[in-house]
Amino acid sequence: MTTNTNSGSFRTRAREVLLAAVRGLVLALVILPLSVLCITLTAVSVSLIPIGVGIVTTPWVLDGVREVADVRRRLAYEWCGVRIRSAYRALPADANPWARTFGMLRDPQVGRDVLWLFTDMTAGFVTALLPAVLLFYPFEGFAVAAGLWRVLTLGGTYWYGFVPVTGQATAFGAAATAAVLLVGAWHLCPRLLTAHFRLTRTVLDPGKGELAERVKVLTETRKDAVDTSAAELRRIERDLHDGAQARLVAMGMDLGTIEMLLDKDPEKARQLLAQTRRASVEALGELRDLVRGIHPPVLAERGLGDAVRALALRLPVPAEVTVELPGRADAPVESAAYFAVSEVLTNAVKHSGADRIWVDLHRTTGYA
Repeated sequence: MTTNTNSGSFRTRAREVLLAAVRGLVLALVILPLSVLCITLTAVSVSLIPIGVGIVTTPWVLDGVREVADVRRRLAYEWCGVRIRSAYRALPADANPWARTFGMLRDPQVGRDVLWLFTDMTAGFVTALLPAVLLFYPFEGFAVAAGLWRVLTLGGTYWYGFVPVTGQATAFGAAATAAVLLVGAWHLCPRLLTAHFRLTRTVLDPGKGELAERVKVLTETRKDAVDTSAAELRRIERDLHDGAQARLVAMGMDLGTIEMLLDKDPEKARQLLAQTRRASVEALGELRDLVRGIHPPVLAERGLGDAVRALALRLPVPAEVTVELPGRADAPVESAAYFAVSEVLTNAVKHSGADRIWVDLHRTTGYA
């Protein structure tokens, strides 16, 4: 039983060492050319921004760099259990090329991606290649000791690592060095591959400070959205109570009166019936207005700017709306902003006593 257990542990360890060496070799073969390519494309694309070409190409190039970094994040977790977080800023799906380009260039995570390329092609390349060197290079030393030294020394001294091979004795020295390297590979290969990914994490990971700041911003944004939604629910409840609900109650009372007057005073009943019909039309109109207020079609079709302009046109107070938005935000963001502006405008009309209202819509910093 003990022998079988030891044999299984040996095979498992041998497999781990071989996998680490092969994976490291694959990474090393890919890292150098891919990093050089990404750095070159990024530098060329950014340098072309002043003439306008880079405005189109830079987002594509930086998206490619992000894809490369994301692949490394995934491999780090799948191969060595090293989790590398990311904190990219969200960009509106329909952002124009200028906003998209400079938004990405201002993103700290994109900056870390580019910095990581330089690290990856130097220290990252070495740490990825070391497991393969430790595992495969010893076989050359054993081959030298087995007689390959006779061929390799035809032109003079052959160096195996730091061992000068000139004959069989020094060839055995090369074999001893190879044995030491092989023992090192047995113990270090998986650790070296893990070290490679930890180095990657050191550069790519946003760190606790930035993540905490993003969580704080998202928490505050969510709180504002919840408050806005609660205010909107109260508005809907108030509008239903003061408008459509009151009309429906009155219609119910009128219908009861009509029922009593049908036999006694048909003419009066007909008058009340016509009045009730008009009230039903008005109630239906109020319900339609309420539904439009919940999510107005203009907001879905034309965006936040035009939706706020439509709000301003319905105000009893003259209102001027200035919109400077690079593109459309996500639907929940637009909806929350719309209802927040709607509530502010309602309060301004009711309580401020202003004779004119100005609304300024613009994006400040970032896209988070």
